[in-house]
Amino acid sequence: MGGDHGHGHGHGKPYEVPDWRIYKVEDCPQLLAVQKALAQKGLKDPWLRNEVWRFLPQNYGTEGQRLRTLLFRGFKYGFAAFLVTIAVEKAWEKMHPGSGHGHGHDHH
Repeated sequence: MGGDHGHGHGHGKPYEVPDWRIYKVEDCPQLLAVQKALAQKGLKDPWLRNEVWRFLPQNYGTEGQRLRTLLFRGFKYGFAAFLVTIAVEKAWEKMHPGSGHGHGHDHH
């Protein structure tokens, strides 16, 4: 029982760790600004390079792309469900005319 424990079983590596030398703070304007602000105070962050991958558009897209993904993820399925709901409701109304929806219109 349990995980693979490094025995392979023909599945290959679960992920490939990229070489740390491919990441440069200079490739990321946001982190370059942080580096310059630290330099103005006489400071340096030797680990700043480790955050570059988070800001590269080829990894996660631009901020606008990520925002669109956040706002519209699942939109087509939600819209399809909306249309199905409307169709079912209209069909129900045709099959059961005058049954109303029980909106509290009690007649005494």
